[in-house]
Amino acid sequence: MEERRKTIVVASMKKEDTSWLSKRLLDWDKKIYIVDDPSAELTVPLNKGHEAMVYLTYIIDHYDSLPPYMVFIHAQRYQWHNDDPVYDLHYPLLHLQLPHVEEHGYANLRCTWLLGCPAEIYPKKQASLHPYRSYNLDGNITSYEAYLHAFRELFPGKKEPDEIGVSCCAQFAVTKEKVRERKRAEYERYRNWLLETPLPDDVSGRILEYSWHMIFGKPPVYCPNAPECYCKMYGLCGLNCPTERSCVGRYNLPT
Repeated sequence: MEERRKTIVVASMKKEDTSWLSKRLLDWDKKIYIVDDPSAELTVPLNKGHEAMVYLTYIIDHYDSLPPYMVFIHAQRYQWHNDDPVYDLHYPLLHLQLPHVEEHGYANLRCTWLLGCPAEIYPKKQASLHPYRSYNLDGNITSYEAYLHAFRELFPGKKEPDEIGVSCCAQFAVTKEKVRERKRAEYERYRNWLLETPLPDDVSGRILEYSWHMIFGKPPVYCPNAPECYCKMYGLCGLNCPTERSCVGRYNLPT
């Protein structure tokens, strides 16, 4: 039996207040994972890889009963990741157009190109500038340096991209059909990589942040036209958009 028609999957910690989700968005089912509480009703095998461990755990555990639509988010209502003038995640979730998600299968919740697009990581170039060295946990390796080797482990046999581009910050909507284009075993392999890699927590999580769009079938550089994105995904049509990258009054990177 499948779950409710649409589900919000939340990566949170004990200190974070997620009560705003239960007070609003009443037509969404909520799966709130607490990564740093082993006794929580919903938790993860290991608090590692930031939100990626939650997202993969949800997909693996619910693979046979996925709802038609899923949104994967961070816990805080107000955060700079959110593509909103006041960084409020409630507005994008409230106005998310499911037909747009259905059409594309995967949709990043950010339309602005600021941070991540048109390209963020150059795996071959950065790996050649910083020769790959053994993974370790002392934090002296970056996601840029590690990405090429990680890509080979995550996507064995796939052509190594010259560029990776997608708007940050690992919050997205996806359909059941798109998730199931990959077998459960593949998501288990991604999670095992997270569990076993000696890469630092932030580095392994960021590598997945810049891989979700490819996991869900998009090309290495996936930067949709921002005005079209705002219109079709949130119903915000007719905005003043001088370029394809952003629209006036929608998002500014906070200092």
